[in-house]
Amino acid sequence: MPVIKTEQLTHVYAPGTHFEVTALENVSINIEKGDFYALVGATGSGKSTLIQHFNGLLTPTSGKLQVCGIDVTGKQIGHSLWRKVGLVFQQPEHQLFEETVTADISFGPRNLGLPADQVDERVIDAMKLVDLEPDKIGHMSPLSLSGGLRRKVALAGVLAIQPEVLVLDEPAAGLDPVSRNQLFERIDRLRSLKDMTVVLVTHNMEEVARWSNRMAVLHKGRLVMNGNPREIFSQQVPLKSYGLDVPSAVKMMLMLRSNGLAVSSDVLTVDEAVEEIIMALPGSVKPL
Repeated sequence: MPVIKTEQLTHVYAPGTHFEVTALENVSINIEKGDFYALVGATGSGKSTLIQHFNGLLTPTSGKLQVCGIDVTGKQIGHSLWRKVGLVFQQPEHQLFEETVTADISFGPRNLGLPADQVDERVIDAMKLVDLEPDKIGHMSPLSLSGGLRRKVALAGVLAIQPEVLVLDEPAAGLDPVSRNQLFERIDRLRSLKDMTVVLVTHNMEEVARWSNRMAVLHKGRLVMNGNPREIFSQQVPLKSYGLDVPSAVKMMLMLRSNGLAVSSDVLTVDEAVEEIIMALPGSVKPL
């Protein structure tokens, strides 16, 4: 059974008023346990609205939603989803509110009713997982930290709950390329070690190509494409019509093909592109 399953999920803001807006319309997706699942779409496509259903911040106007095998369409069940689904917002300031980093990260475990020693253990483990040093910044105010460190604190606070599903809304926004790569390496390692499911919302197609195994494209509140990245990124024309681009490696292959080099466009990453170009060059030794 999928860890998250939506069936014809529709969400309408301010229904029955002059401000009524349909943010999602008949969206049906399956996210399997262990997936690194990417949600992409232009601004206003409904991505953030959709992920807020996964941990009960929003409930469907119509349609069905199952999370971790439980029908959570009802409001009372939905409010308890934070124990199963951890959501890291695009702006970490939205979820940092305690006086110190340690207090902020321990908020979730404390509310699970864990003994103090277990809370402390989870805080230290979560900080180490995201490369934060408890002795150096544990006593500091989270809002006094840089944007990158605040993002790590917010992620550690969610990881301390040990959720089954980790939902990330633009987690690497504002980070330099090295820091972005390190962050995603840690997230993917956590996914494997903890047997978690990761749902990623991003505008960065390079991140999707490198890390995700499944993806969905939303456009004006509707699901328009769904599959693995290799399948979807091979469809450059429809993607552009939805305001999206393909990864740079795909664009490079298409350009080389148009200039007569016999390379495959079925690549996703720079490493794959380099290998493909080497094999296509005259005099290259082809594998048996």
